[in-house]
Amino acid sequence: MSRLLWRGSLWCILGCVCAVGALRVGVGIADVTGPPAEIGFMGYANLEQSGHGIHLRQFSRAFVLADDNNSTRLVFVSVDAAMMGHAVRKEVLKRLQKRYGDLYNEGNVILSGTHTHSTPGGFLLDFLFDLPILGFVKETYVAYITGIIKSIIIAHNTLTPARMEYGEAELLDANINRSPTSYLRNPAEERAKYKYDVDKTLAQVRFVTPSKKVIGVINWFAVHPTSMNNTNRLISSDNVGYASILMEKALNGNNTLPGKGRIVCAFASTNLGDVSPNTRGPRCEFSGKVCDQESLLCDLPKERCFASGPGRDMFESTKIIATKMFDTAMKVLNQKGEDLTGPLGIIHQFVEMPKQEVPPYDPVTQTFNDSARVSGCVPAMGYSFAAGTTDGPGAFDFSQGTTSSNPLWNAVRDFIAAPSALDVSCHRPKPILLATGRAKFPYEWQPQIVSCSVVRLGGLFVAAVPGEFTTMSGRRLRQVVAKASGAKRVVLAGLSNVYADYIATPEEYQAQRYEAASTIFGPHTLDIYLHKYAELTHALVQGTTLESGPSPPDFSDQLITLVPPVLWDSAPWGHEFGDCVKQPQKYYSYNDVVTASFVSGHPRNSARHGRWFAAVERQLAPHDDAWQVVASDADWDTRFTWRRNSKILGTSYADIEWEIPAGTPPGTYRLHHYGNYKYILGGIYPYHGFTDPFEVT
Repeated sequence: MSRLLWRGSLWCILGCVCAVGALRVGVGIADVTGPPAEIGFMGYANLEQSGHGIHLRQFSRAFVLADDNNSTRLVFVSVDAAMMGHAVRKEVLKRLQKRYGDLYNEGNVILSGTHTHSTPGGFLLDFLFDLPILGFVKETYVAYITGIIKSIIIAHNTLTPARMEYGEAELLDANINRSPTSYLRNPAEERAKYKYDVDKTLAQVRFVTPSKKVIGVINWFAVHPTSMNNTNRLISSDNVGYASILMEKALNGNNTLPGKGRIVCAFASTNLGDVSPNTRGPRCEFSGKVCDQESLLCDLPKERCFASGPGRDMFESTKIIATKMFDTAMKVLNQKGEDLTGPLGIIHQFVEMPKQEVPPYDPVTQTFNDSARVSGCVPAMGYSFAAGTTDGPGAFDFSQGTTSSNPLWNAVRDFIAAPSALDVSCHRPKPILLATGRAKFPYEWQPQIVSCSVVRLGGLFVAAVPGEFTTMSGRRLRQVVAKASGAKRVVLAGLSNVYADYIATPEEYQAQRYEAASTIFGPHTLDIYLHKYAELTHALVQGTTLESGPSPPDFSDQLITLVPPVLWDSAPWGHEFGDCVKQPQKYYSYNDVVTASFVSGHPRNSARHGRWFAAVERQLAPHDDAWQVVASDADWDTRFTWRRNSKILGTSYADIEWEIPAGTPPGTYRLHHYGNYKYILGGIYPYHGFTDPFEVT
């Protein structure tokens, strides 16, 4: 028997708007920081990019909404992670249902990754995505699940009467199109409707109590969180994560530590597929010549083509882009909002993409051509996927825009899994580099079943999509949902529930740049999504039911990992864990950098959720042993770096830096390091240590 997926949105049974006070909203934030050392980062697929510490901690930001008029409840969670996957979501739901029964289920919970490329991987249970991380990483998987659940529980427990308001503003000089030649493949009549080749609008939904207090904010702005490039070795939530911290500090008070405030502000992902924050554009690494990884190539041997800016380095660039988003979000927040009067509603369906057959979409007339049919393909990755992007170049000698194959690479491909003749034809003009849909060892390489949801927040519709839509793909989806719903406001929530790579338009697909080569279900992937989201939106508005669709397979009993465990930790001769072996100076002033080094255990021994590895403390009174934490390793001004001294002996050190912000109160301070060490005979034990006091004058 089919499950009833649609919950609520019967226009309060007879089409009337929901009564004032019917909506309740709860918000919650929790630490989800993954293992900070010796685990590969998810995003750039760079085997050399593994963690060595923390720049910014990861957080899960949850929003629970309840409409008491139609008994609808929904959850939206924005997670500082590369993306979300079915395995994490399934376990989150399993644990929530142990606590709440069927109140939270597959039909009403959306987990959306921000898409930072500087956080630990190994949690997706799709082999291609976990392969660069050396397989499944239990520490990452558990950290994400635990933190997400905690944030939802906090939100559930803080439900309070509220109303929703919408606002938006234009944000310039914060994003560029990294595949502009692909964008130009879209019809001229369609492109003429838009001023830019990327979306420049920051959209915002805020939740306000009857006493006009803001309790939570969700912002959507199209930009890749890739200001931190693939040379970074510190966990970082990147530009969108720092924008969230800035906004939360502004609303909770600047002295509030990250993750500790009651007001929660998310900068969630949207149609960021071809959108880069590196606004100087791509240039050759040594010559500085303009390049594009396709026709404009670099001349020198092993010279890479990558984009950077707007700052002098990746840290400054992250700060600049984050501050632009924060400033714009605060501008919108301080303006009169549009009341999102109306009911809540949500609809969800699992879709097996290779089996779909739909009428193609005409972007000029904005209609489906019912006289024709197009279908999905079994997943496959094209040659240009291996070229990487101008945000993070790939390996070997691949280039973007490749539409022909190579016998040598085809032989390597066929050794792993050979595509069928139908696969080759279906994906044309993409030359198949990896036939991921045919690869079955050790388990599925890429998903074939995706998760699709549409949410109604009164007059705003949110399409939660399982991947990275390009700019024009996102625009078309917004048009389709707006037409099916009759709504003026539509936003996309990207990288939600399942990760199925990129979604380029059929026209962009012909160019076979990175985004097209990574559009895994073939040239008509977008057509399928457009048709499906139109169907979902129509069903949501009409109050009709849909089949739940086929559930994704479970590979939890087939997991493989090549990540070595932490064997033991030991302190150097004459020292104990937590000893400060490099003390700071006695006196500092604004903008100085305080540094110290400690004997450390391996950070993988404990993620220290809700706590920290590094803290800055201020003495409350002279000659008093009472100290107050004024910054942690989740703050922008601190960096926690772990370095291995000897694998054989198990010795390591932790370096803590604190750049003193302008306006820091004069006084006596110290740096405090916390950690856990693994004893050679078994057991994990806590330790801590701090520096000598120093003065900020």
